[in-house]
Amino acid sequence: MKNQQILLAARPTGAVEERHFKLVEAEVPRAKDGEFVLRAHYLSLDPYMRGRMDDAKSYAPKAELNEVMVGAVVGEVIESRNDKFQVGDFVQARSGWQEYGVSDGSGVRRADPKFVPLSAYLGAVGMPGVTAWVGLNEHGKPKAGETVVVSAASGAVGSAVGQLAKLKGCRAVGIAGGKAKCDYVVNELGFDACIDYKAGGLNAALKAACPKGVDIYFDNVGGNVLNTVLDHMNAFSRVPLCGQISGYNDVSKLVISNMRSFLVNRIALRGFIVSDHMDLWRPALAELSQLVHDGKLKYRESVVQGLENAPKALIGLLRGENFGKQLVKLV
Repeated sequence: MKNQQILLAARPTGAVEERHFKLVEAEVPRAKDGEFVLRAHYLSLDPYMRGRMDDAKSYAPKAELNEVMVGAVVGEVIESRNDKFQVGDFVQARSGWQEYGVSDGSGVRRADPKFVPLSAYLGAVGMPGVTAWVGLNEHGKPKAGETVVVSAASGAVGSAVGQLAKLKGCRAVGIAGGKAKCDYVVNELGFDACIDYKAGGLNAALKAACPKGVDIYFDNVGGNVLNTVLDHMNAFSRVPLCGQISGYNDVSKLVISNMRSFLVNRIALRGFIVSDHMDLWRPALAELSQLVHDGKLKYRESVVQGLENAPKALIGLLRGENFGKQLVKLV
């Protein structure tokens, strides 16, 4: 048995390319006292990974060159010398882009594939779902009857935001790229409307979809979409700033040209990182897992097979080519 790993081989300037990664083989780790070995079943790919590839100050440590690329996995304990984890347990851990990882249990969360599917612990019942829950409830503070707009609405975070907003009695309007994604957001997820930003006419489409203006804009993309939505914000509206994927490869696209709207409408803009809210993870996960179990919170996954395809899948994610949560299946 060998442990396939993907290392960060070089730091990108601009768009990520496959040459920035390197596939290697190593020995499968063995557990020392207090540790266990995890065999990953699924690897999560997320937009934040692009920022970790840079050598720049951020809210979390950078990925190191020639080290295993950072990332979360969900899988099964295959060896344990830790009394709290037994062989056969399923857990979610941050062991990175590799098939086998070792952990002392710190930061590890148990997974129950009999309650919700195992892969959901990396999506709707994982960090993306908690991000949606925290951003909407803690920073958006939705009230029944308000209009909530969310960009990247078919993605892992955005799709949860809209559904949670509907459960709060809000009007949910999504923004996504392409007719297929917008049809899914409305017909499967139950949003009131979805706008295809690739079709052009975003400003007019927002006016039609939000006749009473926008009370909460959950921003995942930044750039032109943010500037356009700002034209439609109501007085004392809120903008939870979750991501800016439109500029991860080119920060020049992230200029805010509509600052006047913040003053005129007294908008509260709040950037947030979900790891700053660890006290909210327990109630968020309890609600999210029950909603998924009951079929009240739906999700979609894009899954590629094999660790060797992770770089290509991340590149596609940063281009918006994924449909729903992006995963790599390893088993």
